[in-house]
Amino acid sequence: MTGSRVVALGHYQPARVLTNDDLAAMVDTSDEWITSRVGIRTRHVGGPDEPVDELAAHAAAKALATAGLLPADIDLVLVATSTAIDRSPSMSARVAARLGMGSPAVMDINVVCSGFTHALATADHAIRAGAATRALVIGADKMGDVADWTDRSSCVLLGDGAGAAVVVADPQGGGDAAPGIGPVLWGSVPEMGRAVRIEGTPPRFAQEGQSVYRWATTQLPPIAREVCERAGVAPEDLGAVVLHQANLRIIEPVAKKIGAVNAVIARDVVDSGNTSAASIPMALSKLIERGEVESGAPALLFGFGGNLSYAGQVILCP
Repeated sequence: MTGSRVVALGHYQPARVLTNDDLAAMVDTSDEWITSRVGIRTRHVGGPDEPVDELAAHAAAKALATAGLLPADIDLVLVATSTAIDRSPSMSARVAARLGMGSPAVMDINVVCSGFTHALATADHAIRAGAATRALVIGADKMGDVADWTDRSSCVLLGDGAGAAVVVADPQGGGDAAPGIGPVLWGSVPEMGRAVRIEGTPPRFAQEGQSVYRWATTQLPPIAREVCERAGVAPEDLGAVVLHQANLRIIEPVAKKIGAVNAVIARDVVDSGNTSAASIPMALSKLIERGEVESGAPALLFGFGGNLSYAGQVILCP
C-alpha cells in the first residue's frame, strides 16, 4: 500500500498588522488585558481587495515552489476554510484557477479550526486509495471578515492568513517504515457544537470562551497522546507540537499535559492571532522556514475548535 508524505509548506499573511494598542483605540481593551488573557500581541488583517482565495493562492504558490513542482503537477486541491467567498465556485476551484492548474479534483472542507488536519487526512486517504498522487492542502481564513469589531471579547482573538502543504505519494509509507503522515484521530462533541460559531447575516464569530477553555485543557491532552500512540511515536520523541493557534493560555497547558518535553511548541498565535484553519500549516511553515525543526522530525499536528471538533496526526517534517 502506498502512503503519503508532506514535502513542502508555505504560508502567507496580509501586510497590515493590527496591534493591541490599535485595538485599544477601537474597543474598551488594552495590551495588558489581551496579553494576560490570550497571549496575543499582533494579528494580520487583510483589506477588501485581498480576498481569502488570494491569500490561499499565495501560500500554495510558495509551497509548490519549495517542492519544485508546477501547478499542473497537482491532481487534488483541498481547501479548509470557514470564510469562503461564495457557496460556489468553491475556494479550491478559485485557487486552481488563480494558479493556472490543469484539471485537478477540487474540494472545500469546512471544519473551522480543525479544518486543515481534517483536509490533510483526507488527502492522505485519497492517495492511499489511489485516487490522487500529488495533493495541495490549504488552510485559509479571513477571520477579520467575520469579526465583530465592537466586541472586545472576540475581536482581539482573530487574524487572517493562509498555510499550504504539498502532499505526495510515498511508496515506503505503506510498509514497515514510519509513515510520512500517520493515522488520523478525529471526532467531535455535537452537543457543544455552538460553543464556537460563525452565524447570522452578516456572519459573525462568537464563542463561549470558558466552556471551550475547560474542554480543550481537560479533554484534548489524552486524545493527543492517543494520536502519538497510533503513530508509534512517544510524546517525548516529538520534534514539534503544532496545536491550533487559538489562545496561548490553551496551547501551553495542553502541550505540557501531552508530555512532549523535547519538542518545539508552536506559539505563532502571539504574532498572528487565531487564523482558524490557517493556523496549523502557517505555524509549521514558519518553524521549518526558521530552521527550528529538523527535516524528518516527527511533529504532532492537532486541530480543535469550531463544532467542538478535533483531528490530529503525526507527520514527518519535510
